[in-house]
Amino acid sequence: MDHLLPEVQFDAAKTFELDFNFLKAIVESFLNQFKGFINSWKDMADFEKILEYFNIKNTLLENVMQDWRKDYMFGYQFLNGCNPVMIKKCTEIPDKFPVTHEMVKSFLKRGVTLQEEIKAGNIYIVDYEILEGVPTSSDLVFLTAPLCLLYKNRLDQIVPIAIQLSQTPGEKSPIFLPSDNEYDWMLAKMWVKSADFIVHQLVTHLLKTHLTSEVFEVAMYRQLPAVHPVYKLLKPHVRFTIAINAAAREKLISENGIISKISSLSANGMSEVIKKAMETLTYESLCFPETIEDRGMKDVPKYYYRDDGMMIWEAIHNFVSDVVEIYYESDETVKRDVEIQRFVKDVSFGMNNSDTVQLPPPQLMTLSSGFDRFLSVHPKRLILKRTVFPESLKTRVELVKYLTVVIFNTSAQHAAVNFGQFDWYGWIPNSPTTMRKPPPEQKGKVDMDYIMESLPDLGRSSMALGTAWALSQFQKNELYLGEYPDTCFTEQPVKEAINTFRKNLDEVTNTIKSRNKGLAFDYGYLSPDKIPNSVAV
Repeated sequence: MDHLLPEVQFDAAKTFELDFNFLKAIVESFLNQFKGFINSWKDMADFEKILEYFNIKNTLLENVMQDWRKDYMFGYQFLNGCNPVMIKKCTEIPDKFPVTHEMVKSFLKRGVTLQEEIKAGNIYIVDYEILEGVPTSSDLVFLTAPLCLLYKNRLDQIVPIAIQLSQTPGEKSPIFLPSDNEYDWMLAKMWVKSADFIVHQLVTHLLKTHLTSEVFEVAMYRQLPAVHPVYKLLKPHVRFTIAINAAAREKLISENGIISKISSLSANGMSEVIKKAMETLTYESLCFPETIEDRGMKDVPKYYYRDDGMMIWEAIHNFVSDVVEIYYESDETVKRDVEIQRFVKDVSFGMNNSDTVQLPPPQLMTLSSGFDRFLSVHPKRLILKRTVFPESLKTRVELVKYLTVVIFNTSAQHAAVNFGQFDWYGWIPNSPTTMRKPPPEQKGKVDMDYIMESLPDLGRSSMALGTAWALSQFQKNELYLGEYPDTCFTEQPVKEAINTFRKNLDEVTNTIKSRNKGLAFDYGYLSPDKIPNSVAV
């Protein structure tokens, strides 16, 4: 990372802490502990042995280890796990997933047809079409693009009722059901969670928080002077982002990086997934309320990610509105602000053009601009389709929303999809990072030996566990949402707005803590006291 400009590099404390975490979890001394310890997995209990290294006192992870096979736990994770953005309400069964009422009628407990359950809003779907055709890193690991149909039962639990492990139905792609033998159903759910791991890491986490935040940071440095109020507002929310992304390009998503080692994808495969994701990446897809509405998830019970996210969004929106009103007396003031217009234009650079653009190698990317210059995930040149972001802002309302998008995604959204990784990925069978046997093409052919041979081997499991642990750690001197250094703003009205923001966030924190007392599983990833200001890990 020495090629980075000094103002975007880690400070000494952050550099030491980051290196220490990765050394503790991933380097040779960690893996050496298990050499000869287990030659191959014999049963699920073997996975517990590598967890002994961490001496875990983690109630949620312990609950995952206990209940991971149960359908309610599988479904719960689509609402409140590491990747709570894939599930959406099913309005019709897609042709590529020919589930019939006869197949699932025994799982529908209200005594009505599948079509009636769909109309009532009780059926949900998760589709990993983005993984179709993506090449694997070798012939020794496998990847699927599954579909999963879920049902809201009378206990308001979201449970799976049908799984297809490919995008093409047929004799070699059966639809697995809860009534199948336990090993068929267990393995089908593992395949879904393995696909979910890939999409979470590359799209939900990497693309939509890390890389988008980097674009906002670069545009800020390029276009806004340090005295500009928006610069002061955003700077705490992009702290260390360029630096952490540089480290990620080197350690995580490079040709020989950790993701290549623990998953089914090479750097080429990762690039393909990112390329596909870029085709649907829009400004609206980063607006939290719109994403909830678009997926039909406004009224789903026990969706704490949505509930807490909406409270955080509103608190940020109100704070930003207060700040904007202090510095911009009218819409005309926004339009006349050349620097803010250049900032927005820089972010959107080329996005409204339907042409494609070649990306430079990541080692050459320092403070260049635009999404088209940043969304590269391996050293070779890559062609990405440009997408649509605003090129200008005309009103104070538009400016408030835009800045809310930036702050929310660099703070709350990243916290929601990052800091639960050890909770949900710490138990390897719950979310296999890769699969070593091909998906079954017939029912009734799977046993526990086949499942154990399918799961990640010792090396991949150990490295995946260490990585999940390292990425879930908070910095000792972390700055959390609502904490603005005194040097940011000196004007009294803004200081008062910050104090109001903090009080609102404290109320949200108390609301979440009070709610969690009555829950079997705490959901605290979006509690403001656990939301770092920026993408820095």
